[in-house]
Amino acid sequence: MNKTERVIQQIINSGLLPLYYHESKDLSISILKALYQSGIRIIEYTNRGENALVNFAALRTIASQEMPDLLLGIGTVKTAKIAKEFIDLGADFIVSPIVSAEVAKIVLEHNLAWIPGCLTPTEIHQAQVYGARLVKIFPGNLVGSSYVQSIKDIFPDLLFMPTGGVEPEEQNLKSWFDAGVSAVGMGSKLLKTNVIEENNFEALSEYITKVTILIQSCKHS
Repeated sequence: MNKTERVIQQIINSGLLPLYYHESKDLSISILKALYQSGIRIIEYTNRGENALVNFAALRTIASQEMPDLLLGIGTVKTAKIAKEFIDLGADFIVSPIVSAEVAKIVLEHNLAWIPGCLTPTEIHQAQVYGARLVKIFPGNLVGSSYVQSIKDIFPDLLFMPTGGVEPEEQNLKSWFDAGVSAVGMGSKLLKTNVIEENNFEALSEYITKVTILIQSCKHS
């Protein structure tokens, strides 16, 4: 199985793509470890601050040494230049908040998965033309699960993942999975800021585990 297949399969299997960024390298590492301890095997670090490259390099090193089965990607990638920098650091996949032909081209040239953010049917179509197989509906809370249900049949070969505003509670998760999404993306709703600020990574890990169990039950119900 090539890396693109592995990434897509892992996202489908877990039903969850956690995403985060922290200015602090040490906290970024602690969050990575808490996610991994919870059974998470695919993570999106986001390019949302000036330390993103340095922090990602540190995370990549630790993942390679201690977490050989972890797929570690980078998000919020808007240009080919940024994509290339993170690919050179060993990113396993690239997530974009937009549909960009230049980003798609460089990512696919490196045989990696490219997951663009889309909202309209035109953007979704464009993403598919550029080679995306999984699209991020972003921001998800703006359109809701009924939107995915409405457009899914137009794109039978595409997989959908809402990100932004997905709530880690049964009714919300069930509505998304019932609408036909393959996974959900979650940031601060999953990685609780107050728990991280208290350095309580054991509590964070326990909470993530609970959410992953809930996602599995919503997926299969």
